[in-house]
Amino acid sequence: MLACVLLAGLAVFQVLLAAGRPLGRFAWGGQHDVLPRGLRVGSAVSVVLYALFAVVILQAAGLLAVLPAAVADIGIWVLTGYFALGILLNGISRSRPERFVMTPLVLLLAACCLVTALA
Repeated sequence: MLACVLLAGLAVFQVLLAAGRPLGRFAWGGQHDVLPRGLRVGSAVSVVLYALFAVVILQAAGLLAVLPAAVADIGIWVLTGYFALGILLNGISRSRPERFVMTPLVLLLAACCLVTALA
């Protein structure tokens, strides 16, 4: 459930970025306070991906049954790896706000996915 709460928070954040709010220093490398059009589209796509991630996580945790079991079983490991990579990528960001906010957040997401995958 913690992973889904974090993903929901990230989805709200991405909606704000897509809407042109000046929060770009926390995302996409932190190079733009207000994201250019292409990155705004990327933020909108991220919201859809986060919803799909949540479905995989909920099914892997046994709280939902909408996907084939193999998709959830493999998907939770893919998400664990994806978020583990996010730890590295956010950790080396040139943006200090992104490093200090997003790195711990994806660390928590990776840990939640790992615990779910191992359960």
